[in-house]
Amino acid sequence: MPEEKASRDRVLEAATRLFAERGYDGTSTREIGRASGLNIATVAYHVGAKADLYREVMRHAYELEREALDSAIRDLRAERDPMLGVQVLVRRYLDFCLANSYVPALWMRRWLADAADVTGLEQEYAWPLIDLVRDAIGIDDDMTLWTVMWSIHGFVQAGVLDADGKRHVHDLATVDRYRAHLDTLVAKWMAA
Repeated sequence: MPEEKASRDRVLEAATRLFAERGYDGTSTREIGRASGLNIATVAYHVGAKADLYREVMRHAYELEREALDSAIRDLRAERDPMLGVQVLVRRYLDFCLANSYVPALWMRRWLADAADVTGLEQEYAWPLIDLVRDAIGIDDDMTLWTVMWSIHGFVQAGVLDADGKRHVHDLATVDRYRAHLDTLVAKWMAA
């Protein structure tokens, strides 16, 4: 049923955008229906309750993130210099987040206490990615991995402020400066 899939896809797209912009707690099913052009009964028919829809949005974000990390890890393993390999991995993750800014937005909102009543997402979606990267790098330091990930997510969502208080997010010079910062951070981390 192509029409049913199209309606479901519209619901998921609208929910993803609204959850990323407003968070789970700040988004109603009625708003998702309005944004997708469907009534609330149709939304529920396609995805179930709001918590089910949120889980589906997070599952989809996880799958995209996993695919990007699998590709980056293949490149990491092909690199002879371990430090350069990790730098490439971190750069590729930054590129993924810049291209899919809703993914870090979803996680940032969650980690700032959004959707507290929807449990198990970290165990199902976040920790497997941390474990994947930790195993690929061959280290046992998940706190540093979390720190790098939080830094990238924060940068993608808010950028940096200059001395005049002007926010720079996705302009090329700021991204290049941040990428160089990550390279330095990784070099120090790998040397430690």
